[in-house]
Amino acid sequence: MYTAAVETSERLIDSAAELLWERGYVGTSPRAIQERAGAGQGSMYHHFRGKPDLAEAAMRRSAGQLRAQAEAQLATGRTAQEKAAAYLLRERDALRGCRVGRMAMDPDVIASEQLRAPVRETFDWLTGRLAAIVADGVAAGELREGLDPDDTASAIVAVVQGGYVLARAAGSQEPFDRAVRGAVALLAAQAVPGR
Repeated sequence: MYTAAVETSERLIDSAAELLWERGYVGTSPRAIQERAGAGQGSMYHHFRGKPDLAEAAMRRSAGQLRAQAEAQLATGRTAQEKAAAYLLRERDALRGCRVGRMAMDPDVIASEQLRAPVRETFDWLTGRLAAIVADGVAAGELREGLDPDDTASAIVAVVQGGYVLARAAGSQEPFDRAVRGAVALLAAQAVPGR
């Protein structure tokens, strides 16, 4: 019984996460989540107080996945520039957009502190992680002195998120790829020669 309950809860969270990515918060109905999860209405409300609680759990799961992916890329490479480039150049389906960033475009999410929190926390973490890498690069003499780690990290995150928007607007992966290649080139221009 316990295992079945946990499985139902997990299926509901996974289904909600996928639907939120595909349709956004407003476009995701509790019924659609239940149908995709193969769970009844009673099961959903047994595990979650309502759509906002389930959506928050799903968004936190998506945020955890994004963090794990980002951490894997940021752990590669020797230098700060290589680590940031690995994050920027990770293969992404830009037309699907970012699981977490997409939520920031939904007015119901932005209006709710409960739903906005996982988005804000994820981008705060990512920006902080990137800023620490840039700061390490400056301290090690790999990146030019005077390069602001916080500004640079914010720019890297903005390039990726903005690249998704450009790609979706164009209906093509190419604008995203150009944006990240441009960011990698700009970061390379900040490298100290011979390091």
